[in-house]
Amino acid sequence: MDTLASLYADIHSPQINTAGCIFQLLLSMLLGSIVGFERRRRGQSAGVRTFSLIAMGSTLAMILSIYVPQKYAGVLDGDPTRIAAQVISGIGFLGAGAIIQMKGSVRGLTTAAGIWMVSALGMAVGCGMYMVGIVATGLILFILVLLERIEHRVSLRSESRIIRIRTAVILHDIDAYRRVLRRHAVVLSSFFVEYEFDEQETRLNLVVVVRENVDFVRLFNDFEALYPTRSITLANQINI
Repeated sequence: MDTLASLYADIHSPQINTAGCIFQLLLSMLLGSIVGFERRRRGQSAGVRTFSLIAMGSTLAMILSIYVPQKYAGVLDGDPTRIAAQVISGIGFLGAGAIIQMKGSVRGLTTAAGIWMVSALGMAVGCGMYMVGIVATGLILFILVLLERIEHRVSLRSESRIIRIRTAVILHDIDAYRRVLRRHAVVLSSFFVEYEFDEQETRLNLVVVVRENVDFVRLFNDFEALYPTRSITLANQINI
């Protein structure tokens, strides 16, 4: 019992000691791994190892920030926030690396925010705020898992897309396409049209705002039934 009491005191001591540091590193590794597992499950490149290393690194930086003024008190004018402050700035490089821009769409913003949050989580553990770190991990999982399900259910996500249609006729209006879009709850933002009179072809570019639950297969089938259609394509980036 005396050993457990001594270990508990070391873990919760404001003074830097070996037992407390080991516990903090292990806890931050565990909490970071939990968040990383969820990100890896979603197919993100930053997974368990990345998030656990970020959490541990932030915890170690926080430990060093506290240790230096304690070790050299009276010798150096130590600031316990100086090293830790650089973690917040430096972690931005890792967050930027997780963001991917591809064909007009940006992916990885949630993972980048998760990296920043896990870094702050590791710093909290390094300060001895263990319960805060555990609660923060639970809140991160709540946001990444449960809020995502709610977001999908209420269809909050909307994205801009461009639908390119090539018809074998010269179109004089797009009212029929407008009606199909309204039927599928797709908002027409703008459109561009190009005629090839020699080939009797119309190239129609519809810039639309769609929710993520739109069934493009049915939408395109309805488009194809309106006029003789040579091709229909969907793109993320407007390139006309």
